[in-house]
Amino acid sequence: MSKQAVEISVYGAEVLCPSCVNLPSSKETYEWLQAAVARKFPDQPFHISYIDIFNTENCEEEKKEFASRVVEEDMFYPVVVINGEIVGEGNPKLKTVYAEMEKYGYIAS
Repeated sequence: MSKQAVEISVYGAEVLCPSCVNLPSSKETYEWLQAAVARKFPDQPFHISYIDIFNTENCEEEKKEFASRVVEEDMFYPVVVINGEIVGEGNPKLKTVYAEMEKYGYIAS
C-alpha cells in the first residue's frame, strides 16, 4: 500500500507546562510517541518532529506560527498535531493518535 507519510509535530518546551507538573516532559512525550507509533504501525512511514515553542528560529513559518499560538492561547503542552490537526494537549492519548493515523490509511499490527 502506498501512502504519503503523515507528519506528527510535537510542540513543547524544556520547562514543564504549569498544569502538567506530574506528567512527562514534552521531549519525553515526543520520544515515547515516536517509539509507540513505530511499534503500532511497523514498516509504515511517518515523520515526527519536536518543536520547542520558545526556540523556533530554525523552523518553517507554519510551525513558528503554531508555536506562537500554543504560547498565546496558553495551550497545555506538549501539543500533538498530525497533518495540521490537534490530536492531543498536555497528556496526549495514544488511542486518539492511533485513530488519527488510521484515517490516513495506517494499519495497526
